[in-house]
Amino acid sequence: MAIWLGRAGFLALLVTVWVFAADQFGRNVVPTPQATVAAAGRLIAEGRLQDAFLASLGVYLAGYGLATVCGIATGVLMGGFRLLGKTLEVYVFALAATPRVAFIPLVIVVLGLGADAKIFIIFLGALLPILINTYAGVLSVDEELVEMARSVGAGRRRIFASIVLPGAAPFVVTGVRLGATIGLINTVVAELYTAVSGLGGLLAIYGNSFRMAEYFVVVITLAIIGVVLTEALRHLERRLVRWRGSA
Repeated sequence: MAIWLGRAGFLALLVTVWVFAADQFGRNVVPTPQATVAAAGRLIAEGRLQDAFLASLGVYLAGYGLATVCGIATGVLMGGFRLLGKTLEVYVFALAATPRVAFIPLVIVVLGLGADAKIFIIFLGALLPILINTYAGVLSVDEELVEMARSVGAGRRRIFASIVLPGAAPFVVTGVRLGATIGLINTVVAELYTAVSGLGGLLAIYGNSFRMAEYFVVVITLAIIGVVLTEALRHLERRLVRWRGSA
């Protein structure tokens, strides 16, 4: 209850700062909350916000889903086979240190400006946090427990299901949560750099034409999506921590 009261109080503070900023900088730069709500009503009535949301959601889920599957599978393989992990980790960390936006021109040249390019840009952004956290989770498993399980005759599958997977699960979910956030950011970036569509396209259109009320609607929509995704994955993380304890 205290957490919700704190969040409500902070939201009230943000709205107060918003109103003050609109008064100080002018409504052409920072729209008032009332103007933003009115703009949201217009965008929803015209169907623009829903269409943009669905377009962004489609490419986001495709890219993020591929990144989740590939990241977890590769991280488990790298952690389970140490030689493979030591061989690949230098390349993985080098790629993680490279801004993924640097690859966008190359992606556009190879895949064009359509959905494939957007999906790959999202995949590229979300993949590394998931892979690295999964790899770290598998490496963090207690070796003494593994050896104890082997000494009583447990096979590879039993060890993986009973020890490795529960031990790595919190790391995996943390990576999935970070990948979800970065994937959402890359969705907007992809829509800005490729064919202008989705929520990123609306940001470009309204930002370039200084329709700031509509621009704020899109920004707030993206923030709400991010909060919903983060809270859902955080809830899953808490459940997996309890499952890890019971395992």
